[in-house]
Amino acid sequence: MRLSDHRHAFFCRHETSHLTVYSSSILLLTMSSLLILKTRICLKYISPLFNPSTAGFTPLNNVISKLSVSSRLSCTKGGSRHAGNNRKEDRQREFNIRERLPFPKSVFASGTAKRTAEYQKKRAEEEPDFPRKNKRVKPPDHPLTASEWKSLKMTSPNPDRFDVRMMSSMLADGTDINVAKSLLAYVAMDTGTLSYELLLRYLTLCVGSGHHSEVFDMYDIMRSRFRTLDTGASSLFIKGFSRTERWKEALTILENIKRAITPSPRNYGDTIAGAVLHGDGDTAWALYAELMEKGLIPNQETWQALFQCGLSHQGHEDGLQSILLHMRDNQIYPEETLAKDIKAWFESLPEQKWIGSWSTVDPRGVCRSCQAELESIQLSREEYSQLKDRVMGDVIQGRDVFNKTTPEELESFKNFVKRKPAFDVVIDGLNVANIGIKGNQSQTLLEVVSELERQGLVILVLGRKHMQRPSRSWDRHDMSLVQQKAHCFFTDNISEDDPFLLYATLHSGNHCNFVSRDLMRDHKACLPDGATRRLFFKWQRGHQLVLSSYTPGKRVRFQRILSYDTIVQTNGGSWHIPYDENGAERCTYEVPQKWLCLTKAK
Repeated sequence: MRLSDHRHAFFCRHETSHLTVYSSSILLLTMSSLLILKTRICLKYISPLFNPSTAGFTPLNNVISKLSVSSRLSCTKGGSRHAGNNRKEDRQREFNIRERLPFPKSVFASGTAKRTAEYQKKRAEEEPDFPRKNKRVKPPDHPLTASEWKSLKMTSPNPDRFDVRMMSSMLADGTDINVAKSLLAYVAMDTGTLSYELLLRYLTLCVGSGHHSEVFDMYDIMRSRFRTLDTGASSLFIKGFSRTERWKEALTILENIKRAITPSPRNYGDTIAGAVLHGDGDTAWALYAELMEKGLIPNQETWQALFQCGLSHQGHEDGLQSILLHMRDNQIYPEETLAKDIKAWFESLPEQKWIGSWSTVDPRGVCRSCQAELESIQLSREEYSQLKDRVMGDVIQGRDVFNKTTPEELESFKNFVKRKPAFDVVIDGLNVANIGIKGNQSQTLLEVVSELERQGLVILVLGRKHMQRPSRSWDRHDMSLVQQKAHCFFTDNISEDDPFLLYATLHSGNHCNFVSRDLMRDHKACLPDGATRRLFFKWQRGHQLVLSSYTPGKRVRFQRILSYDTIVQTNGGSWHIPYDENGAERCTYEVPQKWLCLTKAK
C-alpha cells in the first residue's frame, strides 16, 4: 500500500447507508429531467399558487391547502545452498514476525486508511488557501414575495435556470418548505409554467422533510396532468406514501414500476418498511422474498425493518437468521444501528435466553466477552486449491496478462520457480524499497531481506532489471548482499511484478506469505465472481506482510497478521457479528474491529 497515495480517500466511505436528500434527488431527477425537462403544466393546475389580484405572494391555501407549515427534516538466491536438500516443500513454518506494540493495527483494520491520510496531511507542507468562488445559490431563510424573488434572480451571477438551481440549494440546506412554496408561486406567476424538473425537486424536498399532505397533493396534481409517472417520481411517491396511513398505495405504485423495469432495492425497502410500520409482517416478508428472488441486494434499512418486525411478530426466526447467513456469505457488516436491533431481537426470543454483549477480539482470535475462539483466517485445503486455480487462470493467465509481461518472460519465471524450493516469503522488491528515503532504496530492501533471513526463512525477491545497474539508488554492494541472502528474479522494466508475486506465493503453498504495500485491488477485481473475490481477500489478509515502520539502521518491524477471520459466524450456541461503529470511516479493503457477541444461556 502506497502510504503517500491519496487515493485512499477516494475508496473510503462514510459508515452509514442513509442517502442525503440532495444526493437522492440528483439520482432520481437526472433520469426524468432528460426526457421531460420542458413539460409544462396547465395554469389551471397551478393557479392556486398565487393570487392573480395581487403582485405579491399568497400561500398555497387552495389546491394545496392541506400543506403543513412545519418542516420535519428526516432527514476496498542465487545458489541452492540456501535451499536445503532435505527440505519438504509443504513444511509449515511458524513466522516470528516482530511486532511494534504501540502500533497494533493491521493495514486492513477499519479506519487505518483514514488515520494514514490524516498523518500524511499533517506532514505535508501547507498549500496556499486560495479562496474559491462559491457558485451555489444560497436560499433565503424566509418566504419571499414575487418582487423579492425577481430582484434576487436579477442580481444572481447566472440567472439561467435560477429556479431549478435555487430549489437544489434548498434541498442541500434543508430549507423550510414555505420558502420553496414561495419560489413556486413566483415562477408560476413569472412564466406561467412550472417545469417537471422543478416540481420533482420540490417533491423531493417534501418527501425528505416529511411533509405528507404536500406529497399527497403533488401526487394528485402530477397524476392528473401526466398519464404515467417516471421512475424518479414513482420512487419518491413510494417513499412518501410508505410512511403514512396510505402506505398500501405504495404497493400499487410498485406494481406500476414492475411493468416497465425491475424496481430498485430502495423501492422494495421503502414498501417493506411501510408494511412493518403498519403491522403487516406477512406483506413485508413476501416483498423481501420477491426482492431476493430477483437477485437484488437489500440495503441495511430493509434488514433493520425486518428485525424490528421480529420484535413484535414472532414466527420469522428462520428468515432473520437467513439474513445473518447472507451477510456471512457476502462478507457484509451491519451498521451499529442494525447490530442493536439484531441484539434486541435475539434477547427477545422466548425460552432461548440469548445474552448479547459488545466485544472485541484479542490477537489470538479469542472473543473477550465469551472467550470463544473465532474462525481461523487460514484457508482450508479445498478453499486454497480453489483460489489457486482461479488466480492462476484469471489473473496470472488472464486475457490481459501479456499487457503486463511477455509469454517468454512468464514461462521463464515459471521454470525458475519450479527449480527452486518452496518459498516462505515473497517480497515485492521495488515496492518495499520505495518505503525508505529516496536515493537509498537498496539499503531499505537489504534491511528487510536481512530481517527475514534472520528468521530462517526461504526468501524470493522480485525486482526490475534496472535494480541491477549500479546507481545512487541501487548500490552494487547492497544488491550483491540481497542476492546472497535471497533468491532473486528480475523482470523487464516495463513488466508488472504483481502477477509474478501472486504466482510464486500461491505456487509455494498455503504457508507462504508475501511482503508488499500494494493492496491488490486491481487483481482482485479480475476474479470472476464475488465468492472468489471474498476468498482472495481472506487469503490476502492472512498472508500479506506490511511494514509498520522503517527507520534506516533500526530493526525492521511488520504489522501483525490477524489469526482470525472477520466475518459473521456461528457454532449454534453463539453468534459473533462484526459491525461498523456509527461515524466510523472504513475503506472497502478494511474490516471492522468491533463485535456483537451473542451467547445462549446454559
